[in-house]
Amino acid sequence: MKMSIFAAIALTISTLLAAPESDTEVAARKSALDLAGAFTNEGFKMRDGHWSGTVKPKEPALVAVNLYAGNQYWFSVGATEPAKKISVNLYDETGKLMQTEAYSEGEKAAAGYSPTSSGQYYVLVDLIEGNESSVCLVYSYK
Repeated sequence: MKMSIFAAIALTISTLLAAPESDTEVAARKSALDLAGAFTNEGFKMRDGHWSGTVKPKEPALVAVNLYAGNQYWFSVGATEPAKKISVNLYDETGKLMQTEAYSEGEKAAAGYSPTSSGQYYVLVDLIEGNESSVCLVYSYK
């Protein structure tokens, strides 16, 4: 069942990646970058690029990322109104939920993770409270 969730969301992601950014997506990116800035104080470097799109209630966004063993990562997400609460979780290639260090404050959330094996992982951004909102995901590493 977990993999079917990934497959359904993947179609949504490919559509979102092709669209130009709106003003609300730019605002969501600013929110995500503000949150990620706290991790640069701890020696994390911001990865080039970001993912912007929308999330709806019960329709999370899924983004594939390649992670390397021995590195530490922080995945920072910012959303705009009318989002009230979002979450970010990390899954391995089999769909298993990874145990992360979590941060959540309303429309901002982050997850820290240090993989023991390199490979493809999936970041799931979910709208917990509120209505359809623009979101942005950035990540940092060291």
